[in-house]
Amino acid sequence: MSTPNPYQGGAEQWGPGQPPAAPGYGYPNKPNMPVPAGPVGPAGPAYGFPHQQPPGPAPMGGGGAPLLSIGDITVMGDQIITPSGTLPLRGAVWNATDMSHTEEKMPSHAIVLAIIFFIFCLLGLLFLLMKEKKTTGFIQVTVTSAGRHHSTMLPAHSPQSFTQVMGQINYARSLSNM
Repeated sequence: MSTPNPYQGGAEQWGPGQPPAAPGYGYPNKPNMPVPAGPVGPAGPAYGFPHQQPPGPAPMGGGGAPLLSIGDITVMGDQIITPSGTLPLRGAVWNATDMSHTEEKMPSHAIVLAIIFFIFCLLGLLFLLMKEKKTTGFIQVTVTSAGRHHSTMLPAHSPQSFTQVMGQINYARSLSNM
């Protein structure tokens, strides 16, 4: 284990050889290396920072804050980002299907209170008028663009859930037509 590497050129040098190269991102140059062109401050080049780009209009694709998010579908700039890939926003077709249902029933505590208060007075029968609404199910949102399709399911928590999702869908449709 004390023999030098036979594939390494040079005298008694261990390990793989490293050819002299330009320094990597964020590393200062060696004294004999030329300074790269770029932003130069009073103390020299700004190492560790990316080169400044001239100000101009921001690119439309992919950057910035999300304009809209429906489940796992996100609209950013001129793209629709889904787990199955990125779709173009222009010409996208948006659909929503309400697969929820709301049931109305009499809660069990209303029946108990009606029986207890019926014994004392006939006003206990008014407890039978109590109703409880419960919404269960999902709202399916689909988007189709450039021959590709993505669908997501959103839980419905109230009867107004579909109206809220349709408001988001209509905003997404208006963005698709721009």
